[in-house]
This record gives sequence, C-alpha cells and structure tokens, in this order.
Amino acid sequence: MNEQLGSEDRGIQILQPAGWVRPRGYSHAIAASGRLVFISGQVGWDEHGHFQTTDFVKQARQALQNIVTLLAEAGGRSEHIVRLTWYVLDKHEYQAASKELGSVYRALMGQHYPAMTAVQVSALMEEQARVEIEATAVIPER
Repeated sequence: MNEQLGSEDRGIQILQPAGWVRPRGYSHAIAASGRLVFISGQVGWDEHGHFQTTDFVKQARQALQNIVTLLAEAGGRSEHIVRLTWYVLDKHEYQAASKELGSVYRALMGQHYPAMTAVQVSALMEEQARVEIEATAVIPER
C-alpha cells in the first residue's frame, strides 16, 4: 500500500508494499517529485562551528536542527526530507539511546519517517563529533 502525504505535499509518496512489515522509525522507500535539496553531513556543532556537548543524543539533536535550518533556507520543511544517512561512531551507543533519540527526532521532525540508513564508522572528520547526518529533501512544486 502506498501512502500519500497531505494534499499540500502531493509530490511525496511513502512506498509500503502489501504484506511487508511496516518499519519502525523510517520508511522502506519514498517516491518524490519537486525541487531537490542535498544537505551535506551535519555534525552536532552550533551555527558558529562550536560543539556545546560530547553527549551523543544532544549532538544528534543539534545535527538534526542544523538540517531543518538549512532546509528552511530552501523553503522546505522537515516533512520534505526523503532520505537521512546517519554515521555513528558506536552502534551500541546509538542503539542504547534509541528511546531518547526517538523523542528528540519527533520533536524536530514530527511523525515523518523518511528512508534512513545508519552506519557505524571508525572515525568522523571532526574529532569531537559522535554522529554525522546527511539529508536529501524534495520540496514539492506548488
């Protein structure tokens, strides 16, 4: 079953094949048409390029906020994000924080769950970073 978002966002469609288990916290796939926005990997630093914390969840929150802020520059909103890729230093830290991370995610992104991938990496380019998140968005044509 394909799920169409609200009439205001007709260009984005969540793809959920009949009989497939519904994923929790992400979508298997999204079809979209409109203006493409590619957001480079965002780490947990503020607008001045300073880390305020070494806490994983707080860094993830800041990285997601950075994505939402950048997307707004293109006239987009969080529900226009069609793909997120998370790069984490420690998959166990990511998994252990899932409940708190879910609350932070919903506070910034609402109930919109794009296609997502999470990958454990051996290092990130910024020494203080615990997580880096990149995004792709499609802003529907009006």
